[in-house]
Amino acid sequence: MSLIRLNIKGISYSQTQSGAYALIMSEENGKRKLPIVIGAFEAQSIAIALEKDIRPPRPLTHDLFKNFADCFGVIVKQVIIHKLVDGVFYSSLICENDSKEEIIDARTSDAISLALRFSAPIFTYKNILEKAGVILNIDSEKEVEKNEKELVLKDKELKKSKADINDDFFKKKSVSELKNLLKKAVQEEDYELAVKLRDEISKRK
Repeated sequence: MSLIRLNIKGISYSQTQSGAYALIMSEENGKRKLPIVIGAFEAQSIAIALEKDIRPPRPLTHDLFKNFADCFGVIVKQVIIHKLVDGVFYSSLICENDSKEEIIDARTSDAISLALRFSAPIFTYKNILEKAGVILNIDSEKEVEKNEKELVLKDKELKKSKADINDDFFKKKSVSELKNLLKKAVQEEDYELAVKLRDEISKRK
């Protein structure tokens, strides 16, 4: 079966499972999208890996795996989403050590998070994309982008309820204030808030 490369399109709130997120994968050189439901922790880990400017003061679980692998010369060469059963995606890590290749079973969310840290390509089989792939219209894509930005809403540093934290609240802060809040959010390991602040700072540049 032929493999199709996937790229990360964005992260959205899951419309089907409370407290979960939908990771939207997009086929390379195609229009189909592959939505994958993941947990909040995994969504946060992937968001941090995508945001290169955020450096956690201590390694997260996936960062620890990467550091451990680097110490022993293990490389994740690619990730393959190889099976779909009852709405659950199954994935494998294709790893290499001293020219010896190993295939390791992994949850898809973990596999993608590690793929980002190893700069490894992500693939799936044509039949899986035909079965679970969708084509989003323009409004749906805008909704994904909107929800991705809202992913990082969290109240910690600002001492306010989530209902009070919105785009207008951040817009009232200066760039200097936002940078100070970003620095403190990273120090306190509040990464969801850190990504939100980073997005607002980027919009001001």
